[in-house]
Amino acid sequence: MKVPSELRERLAAIELLVFDVDGVLTPGEITYTDEGAEAKAFDVKDGLGIRVASTAGLKVAVMTGRASRVVERRARDLRIPDVLQRVGDKAAALRKLVEEKGLPLERVAFMGDDLNDREALRLAGVSIAPADAVLEIREQVDLVTEALGGRGAVREAVEAVLRAQGRWESAVAGYLAGLAERDRARRTQ
Repeated sequence: MKVPSELRERLAAIELLVFDVDGVLTPGEITYTDEGAEAKAFDVKDGLGIRVASTAGLKVAVMTGRASRVVERRARDLRIPDVLQRVGDKAAALRKLVEEKGLPLERVAFMGDDLNDREALRLAGVSIAPADAVLEIREQVDLVTEALGGRGAVREAVEAVLRAQGRWESAVAGYLAGLAERDRARRTQ
């Protein structure tokens, strides 16, 4: 993905990545079983990207208008500490989150895909959308990924931030070293 130099400078300042869920971390489909259970599909590439971001010291949060135990489970698996669910006003929630983190909005990237993300995208220092976001959102954001929501778009966004910071390779190396260390620890138990 080509990133203009002006945008690279803004990406280099990012400390917090905030991701919408449906349409960003998932393809946007919600499946209900006959028993009423909800199912969502998450892309493992996106998950690995989030783990690499965390290894590099970036803060990660998810924000969604819905509430779901599936989202809580995925966030726990990825060690995402800030999970904001049932958010009606994402701009207000984003303001509150950055206040709690002590960060200026310029150091926040928000990734969304639909109209309910619009105001939060306008607030963030860098706004990002997946390739299949609605047209109005794609036209307003700073960066549109080549990948679709729930199909590697988050991974692409993480990589753009870390490459702009000159830390992609070291973050990947740190993540892989952590995997090897955990594997060694498991074998010695």
